[in-house]
Amino acid sequence: MKTLTQRALHLPMNRKTLVGILLSVCACNVIAAQESTEPEVAADVATKQVADLKTEKKQTDVTEIQSDTQPTLFTVSSEKLFDVISARAKQLAANEYIPPQDIAIEALQSINYQDYRAIRFRQEQAIWKDECLYEVQLFHPGFLYKNPVTINTVNSDAHVKSVPFKTDFYRYDATAAPLEQEITAALGNTQLGHAGFRVHFPLNNTQYKDEVAVFQGASYFRLVGPDQVYGISARGLAIDTALSSGEEFPVFKEFWLVKPKAEDTNIVIYALLDSPSVAGAYRFEISPSTQTEINTQMKIFARKDIKKLGIAPLTSMFYHGENSTKFFDDYRPEVHDSDGLLIQSTDNQWVWRALNNPQQLSVTAFSYTNPKGFGLAQRDREFNNYLDTEAHYHARPSFWVKPIGDWGKGHVELVEIPTDTETNDNIVSYWVPEKPLKAGESMSFNYSLETFNSTVAEQSKASVLRTRIGSAALPGEQNPPPKSHRQFTVDFTGENINQLSADLILQANLELSSGTVSDKTVQQLPNNQGWRVAFKIAPEGDKPVDMRLSLKLRDKEISEVWSYVWYPNDIQ
Repeated sequence: MKTLTQRALHLPMNRKTLVGILLSVCACNVIAAQESTEPEVAADVATKQVADLKTEKKQTDVTEIQSDTQPTLFTVSSEKLFDVISARAKQLAANEYIPPQDIAIEALQSINYQDYRAIRFRQEQAIWKDECLYEVQLFHPGFLYKNPVTINTVNSDAHVKSVPFKTDFYRYDATAAPLEQEITAALGNTQLGHAGFRVHFPLNNTQYKDEVAVFQGASYFRLVGPDQVYGISARGLAIDTALSSGEEFPVFKEFWLVKPKAEDTNIVIYALLDSPSVAGAYRFEISPSTQTEINTQMKIFARKDIKKLGIAPLTSMFYHGENSTKFFDDYRPEVHDSDGLLIQSTDNQWVWRALNNPQQLSVTAFSYTNPKGFGLAQRDREFNNYLDTEAHYHARPSFWVKPIGDWGKGHVELVEIPTDTETNDNIVSYWVPEKPLKAGESMSFNYSLETFNSTVAEQSKASVLRTRIGSAALPGEQNPPPKSHRQFTVDFTGENINQLSADLILQANLELSSGTVSDKTVQQLPNNQGWRVAFKIAPEGDKPVDMRLSLKLRDKEISEVWSYVWYPNDIQ
């Protein structure tokens, strides 16, 4: 594995670029950023959809059913639907990109945050209410979501039916009450889509159907497992993230929800993605159990050459944590949705990179051939380390991506963006294929994405419990070293090492890209909690210090690899 680290100091970025990649997450538990491109309005979606499907009919065996009223019906088996959407994506990519138009209804354009929060979906209007284990609730267009998406259902008889927006689906409470009549009157015969949807399933008990997944905003979606709350997000695709030219945000412009049978525990969702550079087809199969898993099949077609393609992107937030070196005026000891990046190589080496809220934009690449997995984890599950009774950061999910098939050469990229608030998503990670995607070409990827808590089931080696950083100066030292000289303590824990005798000699295998190390020690923690490696580093001028550390017993590596980059200018 080769690691490459880059900072904004060497990566010129304009203000527009930074705004584009510093994704805002609004407090109403929705995902889209104001800078992102949203899905298109579907006022004439039924007519357009039938026209597209007629074009693809010879290739995909789609049979249209005549209907004089909206929404339009046609039939296509669920098994062939991915081919239908792929053909449509290919056709889109072969033509000039048409940007979405904002909603033309003023009442929807002017909804503010307070009004939007007061609009509630009526549970009795849920799609498939009391018909199977799954139900789907919709999100109201407006506020940040001014380009509604088209949502279709696919029934057991293979009929595809559009689900148009209706004010009857919603309660307009408090300050939003006057909006119901205003929107209804302005809507007329216009057929709108929705801001997104959420999937409900009896995840935690049999009496209530919890939210297990949300698709809302650009190509964002979120999942939770049992006893978890929303935090980290996934995306369909990332394009040109952290480049000076600015990031492009593809959107899921249309969805097809396949109705499960009465006792089915899986649900299948299809999506059509579009952006100035690419169009694509996606198939998601969601399977909630002891964790929630979503198997993803994707095929994308390029309109133009792509500078950087991010596959299976994950987006999260790290404001401050146990390894932070600057002061945060906050009663909470830690505030983050994720605290580390975890990677598994083909030869089963595990790498843990503790996250940071840097002074400058930081981009790190971990090169691999066919990695077995990567993900952003919220490894620290202790409430006392957060003390937040509202955000419940201790219960945020971790996401693990497992490639299916041959992904070839490339790198897992980690982007860490400076932020001064927890409302900004400032952490992004994804797979970048070594082979570039050129205009007119296509690429396909399959992978599973699953939720977990602290550790991945496949991991048997000891893992990093905590990373602490402090001054390298001794108490009362008259001539202390520069502030950039640091004391590190890295604690490892795991069933394979916690019960080892303190009489055994464990070695700390520590490598530095630059600078020098001193005072390295390895000692057992009290009460069989694990083992600690402590050391001091002295940077070489302003050069970043890229470190790799693992525990060894004799000649065997018994822990994951701790990876960290110390930037001397992170201390002000």
